[in-house]
Amino acid sequence: MPLPIFALFLAAFGIGTAEFVIAGLLPDVSADLGVTIPTAGLLISAYAIGVAIGGPLVTLALARMPRKSALLLLVGIFTAGQALCAIAPDYTLLMVARLLVSIGHGAYFGVAAITATRIAGPGKAGRAVALLLAGITVANIIGVPAGTAIGNAFGWRATFWAVGILGLVATAAIAIFVPPSPAETRAASSLGDEVRILARPAIWMTFLVVMVAMIAQFSLFSYIAPYLTEITGVPADWVPWLLLLFGVGSTAGVLVGGRLADWKLMPTLVGMLLAAAAVYGVIWLFGANVWVMAVCIVLWSGLSFGFGAPAQTRILKAAADAPNLASPLVPTAFNIGIALGASIGAAALEANWGYPSLPLIGVLASLAAAAIAAASWNAGRR
Repeated sequence: MPLPIFALFLAAFGIGTAEFVIAGLLPDVSADLGVTIPTAGLLISAYAIGVAIGGPLVTLALARMPRKSALLLLVGIFTAGQALCAIAPDYTLLMVARLLVSIGHGAYFGVAAITATRIAGPGKAGRAVALLLAGITVANIIGVPAGTAIGNAFGWRATFWAVGILGLVATAAIAIFVPPSPAETRAASSLGDEVRILARPAIWMTFLVVMVAMIAQFSLFSYIAPYLTEITGVPADWVPWLLLLFGVGSTAGVLVGGRLADWKLMPTLVGMLLAAAAVYGVIWLFGANVWVMAVCIVLWSGLSFGFGAPAQTRILKAAADAPNLASPLVPTAFNIGIALGASIGAAALEANWGYPSLPLIGVLASLAAAAIAAASWNAGRR
């Protein structure tokens, strides 16, 4: 991994850890701050809203700033936010600190994706985006378990201090290794230009693909623990090990997806979505078999995360002349899809369709995403 890309990956790893590690700390946060666990859980949903809304707005506000300076500012805010989380005396201030971090989260990935593709050069954009996205998947394999272990051993505040130190290291790495370039000091395109390019079919249709594909994933993944215990029939203490397989598969999928995107962008995107539909179908039919489910989890996670590299690469290529709004809207599209997927899954369960209906939703949504991607591909060729 080239050192500039590694520096961007390191910050993505820290940001991914900070976003998801709170789930493992909720009982301790709840007890220490005197709030219920559902109330503490709002720290997760509020963070997602902050990413979805704040990312595009902050990116546009920084559009005239050289990209390296913007990255340093955003990672600096992230680091300061971790310190504020660690010293927050009550729930309200912890929520404010989390929101501060979240609005920089989406902006960081927007600016970092543009920077990574420019550093990588022609023909390597997919791999560069994949390495950046791998920061999040590796965070789920290493960062979140390590952060949870630190919290269990030394208290939840120690976890935020540890992530803050990681932010300092990432800031130093970006300062040292990410090069400035003439392209970074250009005058920003107008807001009108940034908005107008969103009407390009390759862009808005790919955003739609991302949202629908996330509905497929999170209608099932949001309820994966009860699915595994109720349908697959595994003991509760097996669930973390099966989720570890999910993390491994997602990391491999992101990296493979990036390489395939540089080879054949749209065939990779459509093919991964169709393959995901097939895997959801196998889960629907054979989810009660633990060994089939274990294999499917690896394939499912690899395809669900692997499609992100070609999707984001397509958006960045289509918006190359004015990327400052399109790029941070990618995390927004992912988070909207995640929220919709969790809600649709909940509605299916409340309608008494049962857990077996969740992979069926995945089949239908993945096929819909593949159809939209194919239509976008056809429109682009015309």
